[in-house]
Amino acid sequence: MKISEPADALRDYSADSRILYTSALAAGLGAASAVAAWTLLEMIALCTNLFYFQKLSFVDRDPWQAGRHWWLVLMPVLGGLIVGVIARYLSPKVRGHGMPEAVETIVFNGGRVQPRVALLKPLATAISIGSGGPFGAEGPVIITGGAVGSVLGQLLPITGSERTVLMVAGASAGMAATFNCPMSATLLAVEILLFEWKPRSLVPVAIACVTAGAVRRLLLGPQSLLQMVPTGAPVYHSAMLGALVLGIIAAFVAAGLSKAVHFFERMFERLPIHWMWWPAIGGLGVGLGGLVFPKGLGVGYSVIQQMISGDATWKFLAGILIVKSLIWTFSLGSNTAGGILAPLLMIGGALGAALGHLMPVMSRGAWVLVGMTSVLSAAIGAPLTTAMLALELTHNGGLMLPVLLSCVAAYAVSVLVMPRSMLTEGLSRRGLHLSREFGVDPLETILVSQAMHTSVFALPENATRKEAADWLRKMEERGSEAWSHWQRIFPLVDSEGRLTGTLTRSQLVAAARKDDLTRPLAEDANRDPTTVSPVTPLRACAMSMAESKLTSYPVVSADGKLLGVMTISDLLKGRSEEAHREGDRERVLRLRWPFGANPDTPATGATTPAPAANDVPPPDESGTTA
Repeated sequence: MKISEPADALRDYSADSRILYTSALAAGLGAASAVAAWTLLEMIALCTNLFYFQKLSFVDRDPWQAGRHWWLVLMPVLGGLIVGVIARYLSPKVRGHGMPEAVETIVFNGGRVQPRVALLKPLATAISIGSGGPFGAEGPVIITGGAVGSVLGQLLPITGSERTVLMVAGASAGMAATFNCPMSATLLAVEILLFEWKPRSLVPVAIACVTAGAVRRLLLGPQSLLQMVPTGAPVYHSAMLGALVLGIIAAFVAAGLSKAVHFFERMFERLPIHWMWWPAIGGLGVGLGGLVFPKGLGVGYSVIQQMISGDATWKFLAGILIVKSLIWTFSLGSNTAGGILAPLLMIGGALGAALGHLMPVMSRGAWVLVGMTSVLSAAIGAPLTTAMLALELTHNGGLMLPVLLSCVAAYAVSVLVMPRSMLTEGLSRRGLHLSREFGVDPLETILVSQAMHTSVFALPENATRKEAADWLRKMEERGSEAWSHWQRIFPLVDSEGRLTGTLTRSQLVAAARKDDLTRPLAEDANRDPTTVSPVTPLRACAMSMAESKLTSYPVVSADGKLLGVMTISDLLKGRSEEAHREGDRERVLRLRWPFGANPDTPATGATTPAPAANDVPPPDESGTTA
């Protein structure tokens, strides 16, 4: 007999030695993603100098440093036009801000990305941001690193799961290199990209992020992206209450931004022109907004730094909250190329700086940091990633308590007021449903012994075809009700109850209709059936059924004795237990006053569990019952 999952084969984790192979590949991907991030930042600097300063230079400058000139309104339009041409004639995958596209590829497309995306996405992003687009570089770097990992996975003979891991490793390493945040990038992979927490995926991704962070230090230096005075003073309870309030407000701000983006997306979809022209129209809105508030153009890391340094007037904050928000949502709705993390950090920082005047005093820039991360947490639904990002962006661990509280509060409110996050709303509109909740599979927590049928019609191993004919005659006499019985597999057992073979219902019927009814049924049986152990989890049993295409297994003990039969319908018991746990409200413990009722007396309303009803008498009482 072949036992599908012996008890001693069960482990805490499903990883094997292949994890070493994928980890080695992920380390190379981490280095490649760091180089890709550095290249993209250099390309953005080059495009900015070409569009706004008409110089062939890689010096890091912001578009607003070119001043206010009417002709600068045309720069975002020209950049959007170029992006539209690239998208139409080379690859439409360059459109969008990167992260939803990465999620779609990982979850729905098996981790397969066209190789050209790895080259065209950073090019389109550099043109879009360099021409003044109010975007971040992190989203496109994520999809670029993911594309490199996907291409590598398609070139090598690996499984679909390993290909997905390589894509996520490249994508998260891209973020690690852009923001110098290996830990945040690893958490981002878990919360947004991987949709699992397994050693086979977490270890390669973490190695890729660490490698990207190390190579990034060689290319861009070890310093944090934002400079902030470390917070040494204790954070008092009044500040914690303020962080809670700010997190709640940030959730509604994030919800408004998400609705604005998708509102503009629908508006552009109604335009009677080809989508190639949409980024140019979005660029026109960016250019006009740049005349009103020039610092709303470009990535804006210097603007965030200005807020953290405490150099932000009310006019400056209003420009970010109104103009930056408007031009960003409008241009993003045109489906041009650019990321969302940096703009969300800027808008959230302005919110924190504005509300910080009403909050208890903390260190300089503290409320900016709390606002940045809370808005980002609510928008993308990743509280742990954003809380750790605050630490890695500033190297200021003294604010971890208010930051974490605000991020979690923003996340809690956002899941109540936003059916979909900013990352999944577009996927949902295209009919791609995605659940972002993680939990233990209920099929892992229930064993076969808890779900199997124990009242089984079994036959002795020396039974003849005549007994099968008698069984068939009784079934036909009972009619359709008998044929609807659950049992589809009939075990043969010896005198000690050990399984010696099995017959399916069709085999039993065929044997009953043969000419020589004196022959033993063992000649028609499967003498080497696949069985399942009673201590096997339902999930392992379900996987075995999926691979073998069998829908019923005999359940045998370690010494080969028949204990019952496991059917495919019994697997639903795991789901029904989950529904009971999630939906049924019951009081488990009741407090009693001294000298009250007898503790052995059931409380009012308590009920005695009814016996299990999954075991039905067999269609013929003449067999052996397990």
